[in-house]
Amino acid sequence: MKTILSRCALAATIASFAVSTAQAATSLRMAHFWPGASGINQDVLQAWADTIAEESNGDLVIQMFPSGTLAKPDSIYEAAANGIADIGATAQGYTAGRFPLSQIVELPGVASTATQGACVLQTLYDDGHLASEYEDTRPLFMFTTGPGGIHTIDTDVQTPADLQGLRIRRPTAVAGEMLENMGASPVGMPAPDIYTSMQRGVIDGLSFPWEGLKGFRVNELVSYHTEVPFYTLIFVATMNQRAYDRLSPEQQAVIDNNSGMKWAEKAGGVFDQLDVEGKKEAVDAGHTIREIENPLEHPDWQEPLQTGIENYLTQLEARGLSQAREVYEAALAASESCAAEQG
Repeated sequence: MKTILSRCALAATIASFAVSTAQAATSLRMAHFWPGASGINQDVLQAWADTIAEESNGDLVIQMFPSGTLAKPDSIYEAAANGIADIGATAQGYTAGRFPLSQIVELPGVASTATQGACVLQTLYDDGHLASEYEDTRPLFMFTTGPGGIHTIDTDVQTPADLQGLRIRRPTAVAGEMLENMGASPVGMPAPDIYTSMQRGVIDGLSFPWEGLKGFRVNELVSYHTEVPFYTLIFVATMNQRAYDRLSPEQQAVIDNNSGMKWAEKAGGVFDQLDVEGKKEAVDAGHTIREIENPLEHPDWQEPLQTGIENYLTQLEARGLSQAREVYEAALAASESCAAEQG
């Protein structure tokens, strides 16, 4: 009888230990806007979360909220800042005017691949050029898409003149001004709204990197693609500072070990691969694809793009950001060094 009781006591102790261990694990809520089945969710954000769990021996668990389920795309950064989310991953340009210096990286000619763009953006932050824009959160890592082009339902865009009168979804105000300079009518909306907007005829096309056409199923709706790399969309994965401060030193070390350039470049590599897959999807579907090489030197495209760059920097200076051109030059210098490192 005593043996049976002792075994029961042992089992109860083990069960109690398992419960207490499970209760000891810290759960962090991560909000973002990519679909759960997308490559960005699975191969960047979930991969990061899995690494955090593994390196913390299960002590840190990231609870993922994709597709804007915890906070709308344009509210994700604010959600991370005020603690609705412990971590948020979003496009800075979804919060118009809040990250003006960071969005310099979106200008044409700064990056030709997502890996290069991520390196440039993370370098600018690490070097202190952008720190003032993120004082209300704790940035984990920054990354970008590959260059975005123009994709339309039924218009073959070969020159800016072909964009006259077309309603083109723009991801940010910076890209929107470029589109306006080219003659299009830019329409702002978060990426998750694009598919239904195109179905309903709200927009005639969109500006997007190839990755986005695959991730948001846009290749199902468009037939024409113009590879004119006139912008790069930037992102940040950032953490609520109070949530970070509540972690143990060991847990903080795991987060710190998975922050910065290491994950910026991993994210960039995933975007580059998805760009390849997104373009292949369009090729396999028999779509028309136009390639505009070196648009900043192209006789048809140079003027609106150069004008867009100058206008943006002038606008920042008018807002009192006298360092705008210095940051732009730093971005170009980082672009060269990042390309050399990756080449």
